Amino acid sequence: MNRILKESLDWMDEYHQGVRYGLEGKLLIKEISPFQEIIIFESKRYGKALLLDNCWMTTEKSDRYYHEPLIHPALCGSNKIDNILIIGGGDGGSARECLRYQEVKSVDLIEIDLQVVELSKKYLTTVGGKAWSDPRLNLRIKNGIDWVKNTKNDYYDVIIIDGADPIGPSKGLYSNSFLSDCKRILKPGGILATQSESPEAFPEIHINIVKILRQIFDYADPIYGSVSLYPSGLWSWTFASMEHPTYKYPKENRVEEISKNCQIWSKRWQQGAFNTIPAFIERELTKE
Repeated sequence: MNRILKESLDWMDEYHQGVRYGLEGKLLIKEISPFQEIIIFESKRYGKALLLDNCWMTTEKSDRYYHEPLIHPALCGSNKIDNILIIGGGDGGSARECLRYQEVKSVDLIEIDLQVVELSKKYLTTVGGKAWSDPRLNLRIKNGIDWVKNTKNDYYDVIIIDGADPIGPSKGLYSNSFLSDCKRILKPGGILATQSESPEAFPEIHINIVKILRQIFDYADPIYGSVSLYPSGLWSWTFASMEHPTYKYPKENRVEEISKNCQIWSKRWQQGAFNTIPAFIERELTKE
């Protein structure tokens, strides 16, 4: 997974296997935190954008293409949504979408890198929105793997893994041991949701994430959608649960509450997204 960033006077390009994904604009800030390189870039088309370790993370005008598919199948399907855990998500987009539900009482946002949060608050104000001032949000600058390991059994209704590619600070978020701990701290009837890479740009990683989740949980299924800046533009998110695939069946009261303000997600969109699995991925996942 050799992704290299190439910077010129008015373009910033992320290179992946001979293809580049770039925006025209200007560099606003570049910082090196104890964990990674952080760049804020102001583009002409998508507004301000965040890059971590040379990878595009989100932009002001396209973040919903990523955050809505990650959050709403989980929160619309879980038996309860009182207590939510987000691992990563320092830009605030996942927290923003979770806090749109009146039922949600508490969101623990566990981000390892304080500088990501501070720069996102300052420059990506529309991504986090009002989440940062919502009293239900509990921001903790901690290692997410340690947080999960030290959490008691059956504690969270929904767990959201909003990490970068499985390298650097996010490497351990897709391991068998970490995901097994997530299952342990998830309440009965709860749902785990994770971004699960591109089936075109990172097929082996994508397939491995789904297979690990299927080994740990009774059910795990990916959905597919478009995130234009990410390698290939085709992305995936995977949902897991015990006993029933409740993530496939949105509760109508929650759909009614949030769908009118969604740009991408809807009950119909979700149904289609579960059914757009590429044939070669489906064959790999059903191999004995």
